[in-house]
Amino acid sequence: MVDADATTPGPRNIVFLFTDQHRRDTLGCYGNDVVATPALDALAARGMRFDRWHTPTAICTPARVSVLTGQAPFRHGVLANHERNVAYVEDLPDDVFVFSRALREHGYNCGLVGKWHAGYHLTAADYGFDSVDLPGWHNPVDHPDYLAYLRERGLPEYEITEPIRGTLPNGRAGNLLAARLRQPIEATFERYLTDRAIEHLERYGGEWKESARPFFLSLNFFGPHLPYLVPDEYYDMYDPDAIELPESVAETFADKPAVQRNYSAHWGFDTLTPEESRKLIAVYWGYVSLIDAEIGRLNEALERLGLSDSTAILFSSDHGEFTGAHRLHDKGPAMYDDIYRTAGIVAVPGCPPGQSDELVSLLDTTATILELAGLDPAPAVDSRSLLPLVRGEDVEWDDQIICEFHGHHFPYPQRMIRRGDVKLVVNPESRNELYDLATDPFELHNRYEHPEFAHVRRDLIGRLYRALRDRGDNFFHWMTSMYEIGDLDYDPTLSAFELGAAGDYQQTAPDSER
Repeated sequence: MVDADATTPGPRNIVFLFTDQHRRDTLGCYGNDVVATPALDALAARGMRFDRWHTPTAICTPARVSVLTGQAPFRHGVLANHERNVAYVEDLPDDVFVFSRALREHGYNCGLVGKWHAGYHLTAADYGFDSVDLPGWHNPVDHPDYLAYLRERGLPEYEITEPIRGTLPNGRAGNLLAARLRQPIEATFERYLTDRAIEHLERYGGEWKESARPFFLSLNFFGPHLPYLVPDEYYDMYDPDAIELPESVAETFADKPAVQRNYSAHWGFDTLTPEESRKLIAVYWGYVSLIDAEIGRLNEALERLGLSDSTAILFSSDHGEFTGAHRLHDKGPAMYDDIYRTAGIVAVPGCPPGQSDELVSLLDTTATILELAGLDPAPAVDSRSLLPLVRGEDVEWDDQIICEFHGHHFPYPQRMIRRGDVKLVVNPESRNELYDLATDPFELHNRYEHPEFAHVRRDLIGRLYRALRDRGDNFFHWMTSMYEIGDLDYDPTLSAFELGAAGDYQQTAPDSER
């Protein structure tokens, strides 16, 4: 059995707080001085707050499977949500490494409460979690366990009023974006999830104290994913008249891939009034505060149960949310910081508080969890433990980060590299994008074709090409023929069929073809 001494560098208890579609700029610890997020702000104050934390892909299921496996999406192959699947696989093969099974084999209690969405046929229980299966992408308010929870407490069932939605290009009513939830806070799905998580803590905490059996518990909220459905206290918490629309609402889609304008129409952004857009942001902020309050209740339970000093806590989300930025809602085929740069906090007892500017990934949580548990993180092949940074060690870190996208509603492959304050997005079916975030933090101006950025473009294209090839992401083949990627040490043209075994591969075209 593992050592129960929480002061040792060995295994310890782990809580992972995971939200869905959560903007980093809604948190006080990330600079928002309006939205009330005291629980997460307190976590950041005693832990390490990562300022340049990114999701590997801004879509729910692939991002969640990446956490489960420590593999980038192209490698694990679960590339789309079931609800909008575009013929990709929907579950992992049986032989793929997942951290939860490794923890189980190492003697851990392992629990997951809330949103799963990391597969369709296989559930969290299939991967070693103690879990009630709550399927789908949004609060399953008709689930028997939730309905039983309400009945036991004499609470009313789900009902909404005052829906907010736009109009679709074909004239139909648009997707539901927000509504007033006609339930008290005590009946919300968020309260239900937190109470179930606290029940896990009480059981796991008892075993920790009695037999030194450690635990991993993930509390996965379905929100603040749209539609934003919150009770009166949070629906009216923030004054929409005091909210300014995002700077990028000035988006014109000039020099941008056409799919972005199409997505804007799909969400009916231009059919909403500015007042409705501000109200949507206000309700979204209320949803964030509702979830933060429940996280606060979980933290209080850790204190009450005497588990705080032996429990590491990680917080992040699978991706961000547009909430009107770039005249968009939800997420999709646009690799803007609004949905790719997310919040990330790691608080480990005994480690100093701080803030990190390193480029890190949600993928890195897998190796971090494994190292916290005293396990080898090597099977999480695309993940790197964040613990050296959390401990304040002087360690060299990657100066670039790679993100990817494969489609939502339809196949749409993208790859992105960020290095410093510049970002390149490769869109094979359309125009590429290059953003200078130092002078254009809202990513309104595509600099890809600008002559003064030619050297930056060439550098990033070469770096992205080499990174994809090194990791085995076959997207690099498209780049080989289309862009200036530097010298090659292999033949991509199949010229060996012409030249024979003694032929030499030519990197430049023959004179007759120039």
